Amino acid sequence: MISETIQQQIETNCASETAHDEVIELLSAVAARNKLTPDPEGLSTAANFVLDYIRQVPYVIKVAWTAANQVGLTVPMQLILDAVISYWERDDDVIPDSIGVIGLIDDAYCSLCSLQMVSDHFRMLTGKHLFPENLGPANQSIRQLLGQPYAGDLDRFVMDTLNAAQIIPALQQLASPEKRMHLESNHTIWSHDSIPQAPKDALSTITGPLENNGRE
Repeated sequence: MISETIQQQIETNCASETAHDEVIELLSAVAARNKLTPDPEGLSTAANFVLDYIRQVPYVIKVAWTAANQVGLTVPMQLILDAVISYWERDDDVIPDSIGVIGLIDDAYCSLCSLQMVSDHFRMLTGKHLFPENLGPANQSIRQLLGQPYAGDLDRFVMDTLNAAQIIPALQQLASPEKRMHLESNHTIWSHDSIPQAPKDALSTITGPLENNGRE
């Protein structure tokens, strides 16, 4: 359940000889805007973090699709992945894909936030995540890198995607009455209990401390 378009975009742009330098240029601009002065090693580490974040999208999609099939969430997951793939195939999205690897950061964020949110809600139902990876901290770091208004636009896409897929009703059908109440009262995109430190805070020297945005 992975579009060849996504795979090709990631392989082509992340493997480019200039990809690392392009990300460093972006990070340097963001750091300057935030009045921060990361050292060259910090910039390189942060750039690798961003590239790895983008590269993991195909793997997470495959894991999420397999897990959803195993627990009876095939239909809503199909709808979510259709929306995610459609976003990747658009060039006129929040950050145009035509500008290279930088233009894939928003696509990766939409994909990984959407899937993590499904996993978080599944945890509220079962006590376990839908898949083992905890992408919440990485998503928060990328959200802060993107900044406003981009992050807000992308968060709306994520929420609209999950609402359209009716993931909450799908989970509620599997839940006991008490679990349904718990699910409804914890409807949040950032529902992991804690934010691990390094390496998930690789962007802290670029963007400053993570903001919780009122979501815990």
